[in-house]
Amino acid sequence: MSLWLFVPLVPLLAAVICLRWPRLRLLVALAPLPALALALWPPAAVDIGWLWFTSRWGAESLFARYLLGFTALLWTLAGLQARLNESLRSRRFWLFWALSLTGNLLLLIAVDAASFYVGFTLMSLAAYGLIIEQGGPAPRQAGRLYLQLAILGEMLLFAGLMLRLQETGQVLLLSEWLQIPTGAWTTALLLLGFGLKAGFWPLHVWLPLAHPAAPAPASAVLSGAMIKAGVLGVWLFMPASGGALSPAFWLALGLFSAFYGALLGMGQQQAKKALAYSSISQMGYLLAIVALAWQQPDARAGLGLLLALFALHHALAKGALFMGAGLAAHHRFHGWQQLMLWLPALALAGLPLLSGGAVKTLLKKAVYDSDVSHWLWLFSLGSVATALVLARALWLMNRQSRAHSPLRLSRSWPLLVLVVLSLLAPWLLSSLRAAMLDHFELSGLWALLWPLLVAALIATAVWRWPPPEKYWRFLQASPARRASLGVKRLWQMPAKPASLPKPGSPVWRGWERRCNRLWQRQPLGLTVAMMSVLLLLGWFW
Repeated sequence: MSLWLFVPLVPLLAAVICLRWPRLRLLVALAPLPALALALWPPAAVDIGWLWFTSRWGAESLFARYLLGFTALLWTLAGLQARLNESLRSRRFWLFWALSLTGNLLLLIAVDAASFYVGFTLMSLAAYGLIIEQGGPAPRQAGRLYLQLAILGEMLLFAGLMLRLQETGQVLLLSEWLQIPTGAWTTALLLLGFGLKAGFWPLHVWLPLAHPAAPAPASAVLSGAMIKAGVLGVWLFMPASGGALSPAFWLALGLFSAFYGALLGMGQQQAKKALAYSSISQMGYLLAIVALAWQQPDARAGLGLLLALFALHHALAKGALFMGAGLAAHHRFHGWQQLMLWLPALALAGLPLLSGGAVKTLLKKAVYDSDVSHWLWLFSLGSVATALVLARALWLMNRQSRAHSPLRLSRSWPLLVLVVLSLLAPWLLSSLRAAMLDHFELSGLWALLWPLLVAALIATAVWRWPPPEKYWRFLQASPARRASLGVKRLWQMPAKPASLPKPGSPVWRGWERRCNRLWQRQPLGLTVAMMSVLLLLGWFW
């Protein structure tokens, strides 16, 4: 038996054990460790013909090993932090945690499209249980919107996958898809399906509601690991030259998403909501890297490594910030504990000697060497926007934590480990270490420092002269929430009372009323059954 089989099987086995013995939830928290070990010492990929045709699992490249390694690491530390939370002891939470983890790890080791799709679908649907865990109106609304968009995304993705299989002649290995072009409909369906998970503009609407509603450890893995699966799907399913639309269009869309997320994050009144908008902004940069690779197919290997390093840096830093925001809601930070939150924020903002400075140096070099080098100034302004939204999130955390008891190390040691790993990442990884040492010249240091200085001046001015209240209300509007509630009300609209039969009334009217009443009583079950039948029919067709 190949060792790669243990990557998805260990979390499932831990979930079964935890359902029987809830006190053993530590097994679920430690379930990603086999995946982390295989990312460090990977065996050869294995063909699993008994599962489905041309099924293959493994991490055959440095790109795949980086993604698998930081994902397993983040899930492990977030799981240990969740275990320290007294309110997260329900069987339901740990079951959905294990299922989401299984899907996330499976899609990362998938070499074929079918395995990737199964893992992606399992992760997307199981994450609903993490969002609604705390109960109440806000988690229910956030979970409903997430589930509506997740189901829509799965249907779009399944249709795009069927079209892609037709274009590739029923070939499932993703490495062979890179040289096969896509049609306009395939491009649109795949980008919409994966984009709803990645959360870049305008497909981001579930993120600002889901993160404040979910427990902090769940928010850490949602932002640090799971939403990156959407970008990974775009990277693997699309050809090396991109789809039917121009790469410049996707580059512009990524940059717009980066500024849009930062702008709205500056006006939030909740730390986790500001961090959610920051994640939307960072997904814009990941989309920009993908667009640069489509524009320069010959540089795909180098840009793929940059994509993995950017995702790794963001996962460690943003995971630490979300876990810190959760602790700030119940504990007070002092001294070195506040520094523990400032360090990952400064890393995301691009401070030299940290992972963000190294990653932003690599990104600016890639833009400078491309055909859109005249857009380089936009990436520098993006660093200003990132620093401002993170300053807002840290200020909100500090204000929120003042009214609580001091934070003990026994409650925060997984967060401390994550911060330390975020600091050590540029020294442990040779690609980041070389980029970090490259910007020690005066020009390189100034290119990284001036955006932070500008952000500090703007933040000071806003603190001294705050904008009017209507500015904050405008940025806090949530049209997606209102639309989701409208769909719910429309779905639950009571059927009209049955009227007395009229002479000559068709028989089918009675059957119609019976179906309406049945649908009203069991809407969710009938919807899931109908979707399952349609997906099976589509697959066999």
